[in-house]
Amino acid sequence: MSNIRVLVAKVGLDGHDRGAKVIVRALRDAGMEVIYTGIRQTPEQIVAAAIQEDVDVIGLSSLSGGHMHLFPKVVNLLNEKVPDNNILVIGGGIIPDDDIEELKKAGIAAIFGPGTPLKDIINLIEEKAGK
Repeated sequence: MSNIRVLVAKVGLDGHDRGAKVIVRALRDAGMEVIYTGIRQTPEQIVAAAIQEDVDVIGLSSLSGGHMHLFPKVVNLLNEKVPDNNILVIGGGIIPDDDIEELKKAGIAAIFGPGTPLKDIINLIEEKAGK
């Protein structure tokens, strides 16, 4: 069984990455290969890195309010660049409850807010992207 490869990215102008770093560590501790792109990434940079790294999952983090534009843009670019796209895209950060359903309709598989147990995130990734 090969490892699940996850790319974690801070999309947009958000410069706060403590939560993303906690997620990175938890996923690594769970045996996943994790690529962390750092802060202030564009959707184009994220998709290019995901393709180059041949990842199974993209984890997007946003605290700055751009999630309704930026998260769907990542999904749309993935679908354009990867004909048989089966990369799981999840999101987290400060996402208002009212936005979650719309993000799911746009192709984000799950949204995790502050305080989500790390095991819940790991379980979802293993269930949906496990090899």
